[in-house]
Amino acid sequence: MAVQALGYVGIGTTKLDDWSAFATAQLGMQQVDRGPSCRAFRMDDRRQRLIVDGALGDAERYFGWEVADAAALDALAAKLEAGGVAVRREPAARADQRFVGELISFRDHAGNRLEAFHSPLVADTPFRPGRNISGFRTGVMGMGHAVLMVEDFDGVLAFYQNLLGFRISDYIRTPVTACFLHVNPRHHSLALFKHSHVGMHHLMMEMYTLDDIGQGYDLARAVEDRVAVTLGRHPNDYMTSFYTRTPSNFLVEQGWGAREIDDATWQPQEMTTIASFWGHEGLIRSVVGNAAPPHPPAPPPEGRRAPLQVMEGNYQKLSGVCPWWDTTTAAG
Repeated sequence: MAVQALGYVGIGTTKLDDWSAFATAQLGMQQVDRGPSCRAFRMDDRRQRLIVDGALGDAERYFGWEVADAAALDALAAKLEAGGVAVRREPAARADQRFVGELISFRDHAGNRLEAFHSPLVADTPFRPGRNISGFRTGVMGMGHAVLMVEDFDGVLAFYQNLLGFRISDYIRTPVTACFLHVNPRHHSLALFKHSHVGMHHLMMEMYTLDDIGQGYDLARAVEDRVAVTLGRHPNDYMTSFYTRTPSNFLVEQGWGAREIDDATWQPQEMTTIASFWGHEGLIRSVVGNAAPPHPPAPPPEGRRAPLQVMEGNYQKLSGVCPWWDTTTAAG
């Protein structure tokens, strides 16, 4: 696949100080100096992952998608141009601002500004989180995922699949129309929801430990009206997460424990509900608004459960007998 990961996200805003406080104290990112009208934030060894720019309008966003190398970038540019997409080869000065080797820019069928790049620069100092966290789960899976609301759902979906190489993880037709797409083992780096109100719904960042999420949830609850969606667990990527309101008009999801996808064995599945295993009060309202959806979302089947998704060294195995787990593994 041409695109390998979500590398960075840029946000236009007039609330630079509010973003600095939110990104460091709430999310745990590290602020790096980028001048009086721009703030940038680290979450790992990369020079920057999130950029907030006072020179851009409040509704302006850009999404940086990483490719393997210069040859892959040239191939992607040629494929886009052959598909009728206008591609701009950005000057070296813009690539330097993004801390990447080379850069092209273009727009998807919904008008979102996309950038593709290769050779991101690595910082020469260790990552220092803005609050006491174990770190963000990034690496080959990128900085997280973005969820976009689009009107021309079929056209935008075809754009990401056919031109950028995204693959479907799962999808839902009712009570909402949505598709979750991956480019690496992360369950989805992008999700599209059909909606008349276009724009970014949320940006997700995944942390290494459940305690990082719980402590972040406590911090968010201490600030009036910051929590938009309560703590819960998703039924498709198994993420345990909550959503906070940002200084801009979108949400940030802070999560832990998402499942991975193996393209050799994965089969896209149709979801029958977006209701979570538990929690996430406010999520459906954040998608459909205060008006009731045309068909009320069905809850997950009673008793539906899933194993926790853990990595080596991040768990301790308990002794004892678990009839559910014994039955589940025997059935597999």
